[in-house]
Amino acid sequence: MAVIKLYNTLTRKKELFRPIRKDRVGLYTCGPTVYNYMHIGNLRTYIFEDTLRRTLEHAGYKVRHVMNITDIEDKIIRDAQKANESIFDFVKPYEKAFLEDLQKLNIEQAWKYPKATDHIQEMVRLIQKLLKRKMAYADADGSVYFDISSFQPYGRLSRLRKDKAKSGTRALNRQDEYTKDNIQDFSLWKAKHAPDEPSWATPFGEGRPGWHIECSAMSMKYLGETFDIHGGAVDLIFPHHENEIAQSEGATGKPFARFFIEGEHLLINGQKMSKSLGNFFTLRDIEAKGIDPLAFRYLMFTAHYRAKLNFTWESLAAAEQSLERLRDFVRNIPPKKSRAKKRVSTTIYRANFEKAIFNDLDMPKAIAEIWKLIRKVNSAKDQYDPSELQKLFADFDRVLGLGLKNIKKEIVPPHILQLASQREEYRNQRAWGEADALRKEIESLGYAVEDRPEGPRVKRANRQDT
Repeated sequence: MAVIKLYNTLTRKKELFRPIRKDRVGLYTCGPTVYNYMHIGNLRTYIFEDTLRRTLEHAGYKVRHVMNITDIEDKIIRDAQKANESIFDFVKPYEKAFLEDLQKLNIEQAWKYPKATDHIQEMVRLIQKLLKRKMAYADADGSVYFDISSFQPYGRLSRLRKDKAKSGTRALNRQDEYTKDNIQDFSLWKAKHAPDEPSWATPFGEGRPGWHIECSAMSMKYLGETFDIHGGAVDLIFPHHENEIAQSEGATGKPFARFFIEGEHLLINGQKMSKSLGNFFTLRDIEAKGIDPLAFRYLMFTAHYRAKLNFTWESLAAAEQSLERLRDFVRNIPPKKSRAKKRVSTTIYRANFEKAIFNDLDMPKAIAEIWKLIRKVNSAKDQYDPSELQKLFADFDRVLGLGLKNIKKEIVPPHILQLASQREEYRNQRAWGEADALRKEIESLGYAVEDRPEGPRVKRANRQDT
């Protein structure tokens, strides 16, 4: 197995990654709350997590990836009631759209997509353990809360001190999301307060689960009480991931996840993109402009996953151009140059690419290494093996997920190639007028000619890859 270093939010440093099992990695990532379409800030997180998984697989590990789907939560209930639908009917189109978005972005399918409403009993059993250990308590209305004072390491992940909670009284928080100034005992179970609220009967009363208990119950069911990596976005560090650690380790007495790996925000106009602020775009907005969704995936590789990235339509257009140039290179790797004196070795480029991805997923460096190789090949000074290059780019794409390995060499009709050859003869004779006329004729037939050091290259104009 390759040596991989990953930044662990628990320790605030890059660490050598060693899984619990020699050849298998348990990976849990927080999935969507399906009350709306995923905005591209969410999708940045899913792309980073997919890159993590692909990198682990490239290193030789078998990855068991679990991503939950939250289909019961405050915002879902609120919006389902506004739509006069059950929560089950309300979430269906958004769950479907989420899975479609993943497919369009070449995000590999997770091993499991557990839904919260299918795992109520697992949550109930976890809450019962916490009650038995005196780490949780029932409030007067039948809700159950986690007592943060009972868990000494609380705040370890987020670097917050639990003594900020109100002294002398229990500071209860029924809401799932709150600010860092609001360190309070949090909901494990919410008692039913209105007739139209969805609820389940339990030994401690009728109600529904809190948000945080869902991920603990589902991750431990499928990956065990201690697993390798928990992924998500930085805004989940507190309270969500902090609370997951407290309730999971409180119930089992064992470490929860060994690595917490968090991706930074995608900004728009310098602000965090979020549904609550209303400043978000979806993949549908990108497609409506005729832009390939994989251009967005490429754009995400231009910044490290732990760095903020400001989204603009101009940067997305530039990413689409770069992606097309990359595809065009793979599609039209020129024949071997037999007269070149020196042979291009792909070994160093493969090694540098892997050095970058294995160093905390440094995708900007990995992409830069690919463009170095392309410039070297296009310089027309060195010899190379086309089949070796094809294999190398297919290997790169197992991590990149840009669809490069599916690109087929373009077959240009013979009569178009004949026109391009005749044009090149005119150029060699400096008959520029005749050469320009043939270029226009080629363009009128739907093709374009690029003049390169190794000779003209003909390709279909305005082609879109699928």
